[in-house]
Amino acid sequence: MRNIICFMLTVILITMSGACQKFLTVNPKADVSRDVLFENESGFKDALVGVYIQLVDVSSYGKTLSMGAIEDLVSSWDANSMTAAGQLGLFNYKDQQVESILSNIFAHQYQTIANINAILDKIDEKKAVFSPGIYEIVKGECLALRAYIHLDLIRLFGPVPGNVKSEGRLPYITTLSNAPVLPIDFNSFSVLLLKDLQEAEILLKEVDPIVSHNIEGLKNGDAPISDEFMKHRNLRMNYYAVKALQARAYLWFSQPQKAYDAAQLLIMSFDKAGGKKFRLGGLPDFERADYGLTCEHIFGLYDFELYTKHLDQSLIKGRDGTMVKNQLYGATGSDIRELKLWEQLMVGYQSDYLFKKYQKPSEVGPIKDFKQIPMLRVSEMYLIAIETAAQSEATVLWSEFKKARMLNGISLPTDPLQKRKLLIKEYRKEFYGEGQGFYAYKRFDASKEEIVFIPVEATVNYTPPLPKIAGAGLN
Repeated sequence: MRNIICFMLTVILITMSGACQKFLTVNPKADVSRDVLFENESGFKDALVGVYIQLVDVSSYGKTLSMGAIEDLVSSWDANSMTAAGQLGLFNYKDQQVESILSNIFAHQYQTIANINAILDKIDEKKAVFSPGIYEIVKGECLALRAYIHLDLIRLFGPVPGNVKSEGRLPYITTLSNAPVLPIDFNSFSVLLLKDLQEAEILLKEVDPIVSHNIEGLKNGDAPISDEFMKHRNLRMNYYAVKALQARAYLWFSQPQKAYDAAQLLIMSFDKAGGKKFRLGGLPDFERADYGLTCEHIFGLYDFELYTKHLDQSLIKGRDGTMVKNQLYGATGSDIRELKLWEQLMVGYQSDYLFKKYQKPSEVGPIKDFKQIPMLRVSEMYLIAIETAAQSEATVLWSEFKKARMLNGISLPTDPLQKRKLLIKEYRKEFYGEGQGFYAYKRFDASKEEIVFIPVEATVNYTPPLPKIAGAGLN
């Protein structure tokens, strides 16, 4: 049997006698409506805003791919073994609930890619309708977002990077047409993804306000920019976000030197006043209820409903802090994540240990509006550079990182195996509730013993089968 995935407008499962072929079809909307939408600059802006709205949907980074199902895969939250979350924690990809979740992720992400491609399909022929710099911003963001989504698709559904087989598994969709697009091999996939990022970097570098303006001014909307579309660049796929995504992608595709170069650029980027563009957060940030460390966000998604999503109090691990403190943090007594990201919650006679990263601050106002989902953080750039730099430089970077997190007395090992163990633990602690834990375990091909909170009965499997999609309705 041979599985062939084709992309057009809706998702259809076609079973043919003698062979089984899976057709994922993603087509453009009606040509007339697209022509009307893309007849002016405003239409392109609106379409791009629509893409960001799709990204913050609960089926995408609004929940499922941040604090939701992707975290259930590494048992971040308490779950009954018979629920979808429990079955995800067991890596039981045959469970119907799990199949449904993975199919929804697959369909939603490829539909978002189709909407990005709809913009890219028209943007070059309509270049004349744009004001100076806007064409480059829109196209650059689209290319980078297409790469971002594709990278997460291959990180979730693709092979373990160190165990890549020759056959293709996923397609990299760059066009909007009825023509079938076949899966391609891992290396070909990486080439197309990195090409998108390289082109996005070139487009954004000279026109993105985040390069020439103070970050805080862009965050607060105080930068002297008349076009609202060009403000708040930290909430969009900006130039520095492209560089950060390059670092993440290069590391996934086993190109450590290029990963280091991109990460180092972020770490050593300064504003005109001489301060770092993106600083590591610390205890003062947690004390003002910025539990998501928005100061570190190179790219974050603003979610109006983020605090509402947290009201269901589902982000719970254990009845008290014993398990979290001991197994996750090693009971340091000093790590700010151990001390400030969790709290004891009493509901009646029930005691729960609640994760606070997305919790509503007690006082809400412009200064405490932290409704951002982290997509790329500078702390990840530090960990990438620590992993890929020479030992002497890595030690300096580790000192900066551990000082910010108050990791007293923990030195960077010189032994590669011990350093690997340290990095696995730090990725888990640092990006808890952000959807990165599963990917880190997968990239390191971590053993069962290295996975915190894994159920005893679980059998580790980092490669979910491609979803059996039927009538997912992507029109």
